[in-house]
Amino acid sequence: MTTDLLTWVAQRTVLRSQKDGIDLSKLTFVPNRWLMPLRREGLDPVPALARARAEAPVKRLASLFGMNIWLVTGYAEAQAVLADRTSYSNDIRPLVGEVGAADGDIGGLGFTDPPEHTRLRKLLTPEFTMRRLARLTPKIDEIIERQLEVMEAKGPEVDLMADFAFAVPFLVICELLGLPDESREEFFALGSARFDVSGGGAASFGAISESRTFLMNATKAQRDAPGDGLIGKIIEEVGDEISDYDLGGLADGAFTGGHETTASTIALGAMVLMNDHETRRRLITDDTFVDPVVEEMLRYLTVVQVAFPRFAKVDHQLFGQQIAKGDVVVCSLSGANRDHRTSGPDLEHFNPHRDWPVSHITFGYGFHRCVGAELARMELRAAYPRLFRRFPDMTLAVDPSELAFRQRSIVYGVDAMPVRLYG
Repeated sequence: MTTDLLTWVAQRTVLRSQKDGIDLSKLTFVPNRWLMPLRREGLDPVPALARARAEAPVKRLASLFGMNIWLVTGYAEAQAVLADRTSYSNDIRPLVGEVGAADGDIGGLGFTDPPEHTRLRKLLTPEFTMRRLARLTPKIDEIIERQLEVMEAKGPEVDLMADFAFAVPFLVICELLGLPDESREEFFALGSARFDVSGGGAASFGAISESRTFLMNATKAQRDAPGDGLIGKIIEEVGDEISDYDLGGLADGAFTGGHETTASTIALGAMVLMNDHETRRRLITDDTFVDPVVEEMLRYLTVVQVAFPRFAKVDHQLFGQQIAKGDVVVCSLSGANRDHRTSGPDLEHFNPHRDWPVSHITFGYGFHRCVGAELARMELRAAYPRLFRRFPDMTLAVDPSELAFRQRSIVYGVDAMPVRLYG
């Protein structure tokens, strides 16, 4: 069946199932050409993304029932969109019906606008400052050392993803939020499913609903006996002023953003370092080199491939393109982070040895910038050196072509990464 025919079938299916408007949660198929910003060849975005940026950093990607979907691939252009509160909304509720939501509210900071976004973010921000997060340093170090011991005991061949890359941020975010860590396997599956758009919005929103329900129940359990983590602190500070639904949404956003993205960066970053002997050697011996490695890894990998979509509130011009009210604007973070016009040449390669700093928008930009950015940096700065000091000769146990990369996922990563600890 041709791509055009598949697109027509998908459109007719949604039209039949949602006569009163678009409901992305009922979309069970997404044409391949719409997914170009999510496709990669190994660790690199497909060449089509760079070609799109060269042709026009703001370009129409597709049209859905008269609603244009615009792709932004330029660095400056993406910053402009992500910082613009006047022209765009993040409120996705009109497009998702009532899947897993109360009154159609799917919740979470990424899908809300001020003043709701401002109210909810204020509850999280104090706990994610560098000063507050510093108290987690001993716990992060303890968790990393414990998982290194687990790997050593299981060796000489282990799954780096399950035993280290996923486990470390998972246990850290459980500690921060004050949640039990017994449901690791359940959240490993839900975490990858919620970002996978292979089945359209139906599967993704279903996984979001399951995750949110689990965390809502966990937060309800702390109403009578608040724990000493972030959830307990919010309950003690604002009490009934925040609903279980909102609190569950905050926990879900912090939980998912605090482990899935960091897990992928740890795993894929380890793969990069296993193939870069000079960087790995210097990382092991030079503490001052950790920050450049982490920042370059964040830029180069950009595991969160696109930002939350922006919905045009008004007709306006965007770098020469006419954006209509109701259009969707999607910023490619991976495309923007390789825009040589802004940050210099050779951005297609990992190179922490450059003489000039290379900026990135891996954590987003503007008032929706990831609240957990500093926590992620803390974990990466601790994880990479310790991992390779313990296992300096670690190598992949399979050919890179055998790794199961998540090919249609908003958060790029792997399901497993078999490694040999001793070369």
